[in-house]
Amino acid sequence: MADKKNKKKRAPLSIRMNILFFAIFLLFSALVLQLGVVQILNGESYQDEIQRTNLDTTNVPVPRGKIYDTNGELIVDNEAMYSITYTPSNDVQAEERLEVAEKLAQYIDMGDEQTIDRITDRDRREYYLLHHEEEIEERLETVNTEEMENSEVYDATLELITDEEISDFTDDELEIIAIKKELDSAYALTPQVVKNEDVTAEEYAAVAENLDELPGINASTDWDRVYPNGDTLTSILGNVSSQEEGIPEEDLNAYLTMGYSRNDRVGTSGLEEQYEDFLRGRKEQIQYTTSQNGSIIGSETIVDGERGKDLVLTTDLEFQQEVDDILLDEFQSMKASSPYENRFATNAYAVVMNPKTGELLATSGVEYDTENDEYNNNAGFTALANAHEPGSSIKGATILAGYDSEVISPGETFNDAPMRLAGSEVKRSVQDMGTVNDLTALERSSNVYMFYVALRLGGDYRHPMPRNANLDINMGETLQTLQNYFNQFGLGSTTGVDFPYESTGLRGQVPDNPGNLLDFVIGQYDTYTTMQLAQYVSTIANDGYRVQPHFLKEARDPVASMDELGPLYYSSNTTTMNRIEMTDDEISRVQDGFRLSYQGSQGTGNDYFDDKSYNPAGKTGTAESAEFVDGERFDLNNLTLVGYAPFDDPEIAFAVVVPHVGIGEGDQINLKVGERVLDSYFEVKEDHDEEAEGSDGDSDNEEEE
Repeated sequence: MADKKNKKKRAPLSIRMNILFFAIFLLFSALVLQLGVVQILNGESYQDEIQRTNLDTTNVPVPRGKIYDTNGELIVDNEAMYSITYTPSNDVQAEERLEVAEKLAQYIDMGDEQTIDRITDRDRREYYLLHHEEEIEERLETVNTEEMENSEVYDATLELITDEEISDFTDDELEIIAIKKELDSAYALTPQVVKNEDVTAEEYAAVAENLDELPGINASTDWDRVYPNGDTLTSILGNVSSQEEGIPEEDLNAYLTMGYSRNDRVGTSGLEEQYEDFLRGRKEQIQYTTSQNGSIIGSETIVDGERGKDLVLTTDLEFQQEVDDILLDEFQSMKASSPYENRFATNAYAVVMNPKTGELLATSGVEYDTENDEYNNNAGFTALANAHEPGSSIKGATILAGYDSEVISPGETFNDAPMRLAGSEVKRSVQDMGTVNDLTALERSSNVYMFYVALRLGGDYRHPMPRNANLDINMGETLQTLQNYFNQFGLGSTTGVDFPYESTGLRGQVPDNPGNLLDFVIGQYDTYTTMQLAQYVSTIANDGYRVQPHFLKEARDPVASMDELGPLYYSSNTTTMNRIEMTDDEISRVQDGFRLSYQGSQGTGNDYFDDKSYNPAGKTGTAESAEFVDGERFDLNNLTLVGYAPFDDPEIAFAVVVPHVGIGEGDQINLKVGERVLDSYFEVKEDHDEEAEGSDGDSDNEEEE
């Protein structure tokens, strides 16, 4: 009986299990059937849908790096500002851009006169065409377009619109055209600034609140370069292009290969251009997911942006401003004292550097606008770009060339008396000096001593030189020898300065008479820039080592803090370009001559430098020049000065050039500027030292507390 009851209980259980397994079988079969439908019947269409989804990456620009002076004083900053941008998808059509422009015009104001003036005739026609497309296409039927390219057909279509039809747009329509013009400038998936000047908080908020009806539009922030210290150094710092300008056409291909976009802002001059790689920063990379028709269906930031590296310059801002003021003050005073005689003097230059490291401490230039009677004391780039005859300031190179070629020896004397050569004007010093040696020749600035160096280099050893003597020397070969020697100092060759452009001056050709050859050795033939003269005197001060002048001290990683510099990224090292061929004793001899020129009893700079505690040395210079007006010749002078200090351990070297000064009317401006520059340097240095000592003292007190 018990067995029968157990069998009856198991029977319903078996039936339920069978039903369950059968249900599972049906479900599994349905799943297999559905997979078959997906893979076999619809697989190709689904695969096509997958392939229609693309990933595109775009780069969003970031603010440029900041620029500081050598003491961490901010020189160039970025000012944040509201910005309305447009990032179009791949397939956006003109009608869609017009629709966005019409909606955006409700939230922003772009009806200012300057913006409206930029609207072209073509912009007006394109706008009209979008509103009268059928009508204009009917007109096109009268034109034979069979052999035309698509672009030619479009141009022909625009030409069918009459001037009258585009002459009476309302102010609102013109504003829409102006906005559409900016939208049309955008490249696919690349942000284009629509408006970033004078964007009000109300405009920014209105756009941000209505982005859902403005496809491609975004309310973000942009930046602009600002200069907390006014115009100081801006000619050296250079310029940055606007978004409208983008990459300069001549550099377009090079920048595009480096990952730039066409409308990226780049440095176009000065240090902004020179150090573009540091300043540009790392762009933010956004990956867009787009459908086959190009519509953006998603986006993701895959690389965070980082603004550019911060640059620290070698220039001391306080000292730079002092040099600017000194140069402007003395130049204005000279012009005011003799305005007619000095009417041709329109420039003055000064370059100050560390002769051992090449660090440029100040680079200054003054320009006078004769037409508007205005002075611009922010023209430092002219010290690298403009070249002039330097006069006697280069006589140190002449003496050293004589030593190395063994045509003169230290202490050798010549009689400084007028020299009359056949086929040449009388050649002489400013005054007859009698017997002079190499040191007194530098101290008193003897021209005749230098003439004998040149003649001996040409193979003519006669002394004294006979009256009306004919020279049998190869003037071209002699000039080439001298120029080669001068090149060792950076005179007539590139200085290597870290700047996009520098002039190397004008190199004289083979002289047509002996007088021209003799002029070369006293600085009256080839022309040099103030930067070249600063490197030349630095080479002498630095015991014959020519170092590369440079504006960049270091580059720093950016940090969020407004008050401190980030970690060191790059440091500029001292670069020795060459060592001149002369011996240490020979260089030391010229250094002594330069000290006598400033401090000797008969030195040409004695009145300004003989009582200075910082023990200066250097060389004055005067070169003849001329201007011609309506066939009339006006004789002028270029006044120059080179120097360094302290004599026994130089830490500063400088060059001053003031060209086209009226004869006798320059009032020794070169010496006045040089004296004030050296005085200012050591005063600023003392102030910095005292500040540093005070800072150290405060730190010590804090530790004691």
